[in-house]
Formats: sequence, structure tokens, C-alpha cells
Amino acid sequence: MHLTVEQALAVYPLSEGKLIAGGAGKSRIVKSVNVMDAPDIADWIKEGEMLFTTAYLIKDDPEEATAFLHKLHQRGSSGLGIKLGRFWTSIPEALAAKADELGFPLIELPYQFTFSDQMNGLFNAEMRRSTGILQDVLDKQVRLMRFALQSDHVRELFDTVAEVIGEPIAVIGSRGQMVFNGSDTADADLLADWPWSKHNKWIKTEGWQAFRVPLMKAGRCTGHVLFFTPRIYLSAIEESLYSQAAELLSFHLNFNYEDYLELSVQRDFGQLVKRHLRNGMSHESLEAYASRWELNVFEGAYRCVLTACPPQVRADQRAELLDALKNEFLSHARIQALTGTHVVMEEGLLSLFPEPDAAGEDRLTEALASCLSGLKDAWKGGARAAVSSRKKKASQLAEAFQECGEAHRLSAQWELGEPVVRFETLDLAYIFEQVSRQRMQTYCDRLLSGLKGKDPDYVQEMMRTLETYLDNDGQLNETAKKLYIHRNTATYRIEKLGELLDVDFKRINDLLRLKLVFQFRKTLGGEAPKAPAKAK
Repeated sequence: MHLTVEQALAVYPLSEGKLIAGGAGKSRIVKSVNVMDAPDIADWIKEGEMLFTTAYLIKDDPEEATAFLHKLHQRGSSGLGIKLGRFWTSIPEALAAKADELGFPLIELPYQFTFSDQMNGLFNAEMRRSTGILQDVLDKQVRLMRFALQSDHVRELFDTVAEVIGEPIAVIGSRGQMVFNGSDTADADLLADWPWSKHNKWIKTEGWQAFRVPLMKAGRCTGHVLFFTPRIYLSAIEESLYSQAAELLSFHLNFNYEDYLELSVQRDFGQLVKRHLRNGMSHESLEAYASRWELNVFEGAYRCVLTACPPQVRADQRAELLDALKNEFLSHARIQALTGTHVVMEEGLLSLFPEPDAAGEDRLTEALASCLSGLKDAWKGGARAAVSSRKKKASQLAEAFQECGEAHRLSAQWELGEPVVRFETLDLAYIFEQVSRQRMQTYCDRLLSGLKGKDPDYVQEMMRTLETYLDNDGQLNETAKKLYIHRNTATYRIEKLGELLDVDFKRINDLLRLKLVFQFRKTLGGEAPKAPAKAK
């Protein structure tokens, strides 16, 4: 039972009685009804319980009756009903005054009806009310489901939910931004105690009250919805309706409004990045904006990626093609997981990716290669992304952007064919870019002379092993893992290469010389060592 005292007094036959005192407490909730049949009944009273009595146990001592009333109030009782005519002909003035002082409902029960008549009347009324609520909730659930199945209703989302629920609502985004406010309360008042916890909660103030439900997505709170209801108690079925409405809002908010807000923030941040790189806006301003909107780009290490259009694309097609590429990045699952920020520049699509650990470099390279390999015809044969070295401060953004541009220049000059080039791998290319191709070929032939005359398949396999070994900083376990071979096999191949090439893999000088070989081979187009010329 969850009627207010005022509602209970409207139920026959309790309606034949009257409220003698304590009218300020008529909004108290009546959860159950009990009959006074023991001297210590006040010790057993539960919160929300209304007590019926003939006043037999308190009839002889007005002061004891007043103390009894005070104790009921302390226990959270919802009211006291006294049946006059048997022991009291009227309620003592001191008792009525105490009830008014406490705001505790004091009711004169109708003499002609038994306690059970009045209790049955209340229980029947509660049953009818609960049945009506259940039917109403079921009807609303059907309407919500029908609405959820519609295809184009984003603009009607909030108004329709409020109409179905029958009460105003307000929707607050994940960062405390007011997305929608259908109430008469000012936004600032609703957000006064932000941030909020992710739990259902009643909010009751002097001017308004609402039931707050978090909007959840994959275990993460993405906002809140406030249901402005005049009711002071919600049944379980009513609360479940609010939760269902919140789930519907959460689904569409995450896919529409929250994404819109997220993209709006990303767009504004992109403009600031352009101003920083082009017009010298301070990196402090850029960093402050990112921190305000919880963009985690500069919270730790990060890398820049500049993806350029193929050279054959006309100037008037570049902007459209780069916008399409940005959408590809935003929708590609592996790139999505890297939580990057993407900005369309004149030079190409600039992306900033947080890199929390050392493994992030490989994940980034693999994700970019996967996305670029799936691009459509307009990108065939020319999709290339340049990755900067790892940066740790927002002040290094311009340097990272310059590295990406330099990596594109060198990869084009040296005709490198990889879809993803890292500036770090081109350091040596940058240093040796003035070295002639003939000298590079001579150097490679000399260092790899031990492989000349071997079977081409054998040479290819050994060169792939050597390159993987160098790329993984001489770690045999990682080399074997990348090549999908046993560690012993990798060990054998490296030892054999040491013999054939006459190098010691424990010496830094030898490793550097071999590193140069692969750098030069990339410049030369990856040519394998040639067989020695036959004598004429």
C-alpha cells in the first residue's frame, strides 16, 4: 500500500471520519495499517504504518498519550486513527495541539464501522490504484516500443518520450551539458550539484522535484534524464517505466545527439589545431580546450598521422575525398578503438592518436594499413599515411606535423611503396638523401655478398628474417612471433646470417650497417642482391 494520508481519507468508509489535527502531514505515505493491541506497540511500529486504536491503553493519562504520539512520530508512523465513543468522547486538546506541532495526522475514525471495514476499504483502493498504474504503465511501454521501432524520429525524441510518460523531462549529456529541458526550471538550477553519480535518485528541492535516472552505454554513464513528477513515491512498476524510457533515450542519444555533440567538440578542436599550426595560436589554449572537453590527446604520449590524397586527384576533389576519408576513419573499428581526433587540412587528413604504451605504435600502424587497404577506387595506388615520432607535450604538435610532411616528401622522393611510413624509420633516409643510388647499390652488394649465389627463395626468407630481427631491436622472441616460426628456427637463421654476412649481431656497429642496408634497399625499390656476373 502506498497511499498518502490525504488519499486514504478519501476512501470509503475512512472517508466518513475526519482529520482532527496534524494537517501538515497529510502527504505522508501510508504503507500499511495496524491495530493497537499492546502497551509497547510504539516500539514495533514501522515507517509508513498507520495505527488504529480505541484509545483504551492511553485513556487514563493525557501526558502518556502525548508522549505516545511523539514516539509514533519519531518512528515514522504515517498517522494515528482514534475511534471515539467507547473510551473517549472527544480527543484531548493537548493531544491535538501536539499533533499540530509535529505535523502528525490525527484522525477521528467513524464509529459505525469496524477497523476491518476501514482496512479492507484501504486495501481494495490500493489494489484498484495498483491495477490502474500497471495498466497505464503497460500502455506506455507499448507506446515507447512503437516509437523505438520508428525509423526517422530523432527530432521528436524528447517530446515524444515526455508525452508518453506524461511528465516533463530534462536530458543532460555526459559532460554536464544541457541537451534538452522541457521543465520550467532554469538549466543552472538543474545542474547546481553536477557532477552526479550513476544511480537512480530522487531530487527534491523547494521549487521542484524529479526522479533522476542515468543513461548507460556499455557500463559507462553517458548522461542523465530527469523525470519531473509530482508523486512523492514511485512503485516498482513505475520506476521500471522510467528505466525503460531512459534506456530508449540512451540508445538514441548515444547514436545521435551524443555523437553530434562529440563531433561538434571534435570539429571545434580541429579548428583550434589549424589555428595553432597555421597562425601560431598558443599550445596552452589548445591544451586547455582539450582538457575542458575531456579529449585525452595530450594527457600522455601521442602521435600525429597525416594521410595525403593520391597525387592524381584533382584539387577540386581533394576536400570531398578527405571528408570521405575522415568518415572511413571514424567508422573503422580498429581505428575507432584508438580514440583519435581527425582534422581535414590542406595537406591531407591530420589525425592525433593517444599512445599509452609502447605497443601502441604497432597497433596504430596495423590499423592504418587495414583501413587504407580497404579504401575504394579513388584511393587505389596512392593511399599513404605518414606517422610522426612519439611526442609527450602539446608544444610538440607543430614538430610532429612537420615530421609527417617530411616523411611524405622522403617517401615520394625515394619511391617507397608502403601505405604507412613512420618518420622514425626515415631518419637515416633523411641523413643520406644526398647519397647517389649507385653508391647505395654498391654498399648493399658489399654487405650482402655472402648471400650471392644462393637460391632466390632462400635469400628472400633470410632477408625477411633479418629485417624483422632488426625491426624488433634484436629480440628473438618477437622476431619468431612476427614470422610465425619457432624461436629455435629464428635463432638458427640469425646465427647462419652471422656466418654468411660475417657480422656479429652483438656489435652495435654491425647492426647499424645492416640497418643502412635495408634503408638503402627501400630507396632502391627493395631489390634483392644480384647474382655475380658470369665471366666472359
